[in-house]
Amino acid sequence: MNELKNESLCALAMSEGRNWMPFTANRLVNGRGDHRVVALAKGPYYTMADGRTVFDSLSGLWCTPLGHGHPRIVEALRQQAETLDFAPGFQMTHAPAVTLAARIARMAPDGLEHVFFANSGSEAVDTALKIAIGFHKLRGDGGRFRLIGRERGYHGVGFGGMSVGGIVSNRKMFATVMMPGVDHLRHPYDHAHVAFSKGQPEWGACLADDLERLVALHDASTIAAVIVEPVQGSTGVLVPPIGYLQKLREICTKHGILLIFDEVITGFGRMGENFASQRFGVTPDMITFAKAVTNGIVPMGGVIVTSEIYKTFMSGPESAIEFAHGYTYSGHPLAAAVAHTVLDIMEEEDTNARVRALEPVLEEEVHSLRGLSSVKDLRNIGFTAAIELSPLPEKSALRSVQLFEYGLQEGVLLRVTGDTISFGPPFISTPDQIREMIQKVRNVLLRCEEDF
Repeated sequence: MNELKNESLCALAMSEGRNWMPFTANRLVNGRGDHRVVALAKGPYYTMADGRTVFDSLSGLWCTPLGHGHPRIVEALRQQAETLDFAPGFQMTHAPAVTLAARIARMAPDGLEHVFFANSGSEAVDTALKIAIGFHKLRGDGGRFRLIGRERGYHGVGFGGMSVGGIVSNRKMFATVMMPGVDHLRHPYDHAHVAFSKGQPEWGACLADDLERLVALHDASTIAAVIVEPVQGSTGVLVPPIGYLQKLREICTKHGILLIFDEVITGFGRMGENFASQRFGVTPDMITFAKAVTNGIVPMGGVIVTSEIYKTFMSGPESAIEFAHGYTYSGHPLAAAVAHTVLDIMEEEDTNARVRALEPVLEEEVHSLRGLSSVKDLRNIGFTAAIELSPLPEKSALRSVQLFEYGLQEGVLLRVTGDTISFGPPFISTPDQIREMIQKVRNVLLRCEEDF
C-alpha cells in the first residue's frame, strides 16, 4: 500500500469512525484531521501525520521510558519472531518466560519470588484479585471475600479492577454490574494540608486509619485484600504521605489482610528504584506490573507474589491444575524477549540512577509554575509530576480539549484528565528537554488563561 493511498484510506476511515478509540472523544478526534494521527516515533518524540514533532511528556501512556525505536529492542523482537514466535502457555512453557520470571523476582522486594504473567495492567489486577480470593479459600478462610480499593484509584478496566477502582467517570455507566463486597478507602490527598508539596507530604499518614474504619464496619474476617497504587498515577499523581503506606501495611498484617500494590505505572524505575515499594520501604504481598517491562513495544503484565501465596496454591494432587486462570498470550515469547532486552538496557544504563538525577530537575521546573493564576496545586515524586488547575464549572472538559490542542501546537503531547496535567517523561530525557517541556507547558497555560 503506497503512502498516498494509506493516508487517503486513513482519512476516510476516520471520517466514518471505523476505529472506535478508547478513552477518547471519538467524534471530536475524527473531525480534527491528520494532526491527531501519529506517524512516526523516535527517542522521546512523536511525529504527527501533518509533520509536526511533539515531545512525549508521558512516555506514551507511562509505558515507554526508554523512548521509541530503540534499535536493540527492535532487533530482539525480530530475532525472537524468527526463533519462536508463539508457544502455548498451558501445560508447557519456554525459556524466555521462565528466565524472565526469575529475573523479575530477583528485582522485586525480598519475599516476592513467583511471577504469573498476563498481558496488561487490567489483566494483572484481575489476576491478583483472583489470587487473593483463592488464597484465603485454600487456607480454609473462604469467608474472606471482600476487596478494598481506594477513592480515585485506577486499576484498569476489567470488572474486578473497575470495581476496586475509584474514578467515578469509569464506574458510573457500569454501576449495576460491579463486583459485590467491594469498599473503598479515602484517598490520601487533602489540598488544605498538602498543596505544593515536593515529594512526599509530611501530613497525612493518619488517613491510613480509614482502613480500621472499614475493618470495624465489615469485620476483618470478611476482607481478603486491599489494593492501592503506591502513587496514584492516572487520577493525577497523588503522592502518599510519609508513613501512610507503612501504616496500611501494619493494619493489613494485624488483621490477616493481603496487601496488593498496583505498580503498573511505578514499576521498573519510575520512582528511581525497581519498584515503588522499595523506594517507600514497604513490602506488599503482591505487586502487579505491566507497561514499562516491555517499554510498551509488546503488551505484557503480571503479578509477583510471595512464596507463602504460591505454596498455598501448590496443594492437592500433583496432576491437578492449581489455579484455573490464565490467558492465551500469558508469557508470550515476543514479549518475554523484549522484556529481557529492556531490562538489560535499564541495568547497563542504570536508569534508576538517571531517574534519581532527573527528579530534582523535574521538581524545580514544575514548581516554577506556581503563581500562574490557573494553577491550584503542583506535586511530584520520582520522575512524575502533576499540575492541578483551578476547576472551571461546566467548562473543564472544554479547557481539557484546548490544553491538548495548544500542547500539540507548542510541540508537547500532554496527558490531560479533568483539571490535571500529568507528567512521566521518558528516562532518556535530558535536563534541557525537561526544561523545554515545562516552558512549553507554561505557554500553553498562559494561552488557556486568556481563553478562560
